[in-house]
Amino acid sequence: MNPTSALSAWQLAIMAVVPVAALAAWLTAIFLAARKPRGRAQAAAAFLAGAAAAPETGSAHVVPAPVTGEGEPARTADGGIAA
Repeated sequence: MNPTSALSAWQLAIMAVVPVAALAAWLTAIFLAARKPRGRAQAAAAFLAGAAAAPETGSAHVVPAPVTGEGEPARTADGGIAA
């Protein structure tokens, strides 16, 4: 160690560790924020499968049945709308 240094070894070590820890925390936060969210459809399907298996439990959420054919134009096989 340099005897003319104004800082001790533990002070220099802290000066090295703090930015590295801050960088690790920052990269972890970015990784967690950029993750692809879990599919809500899969969670809903799992919930509905459990509700169908035990209908006596009931649910506060009512899932409406899909409405088909009311005022919608016919669709062709390639996904376009028929005239």
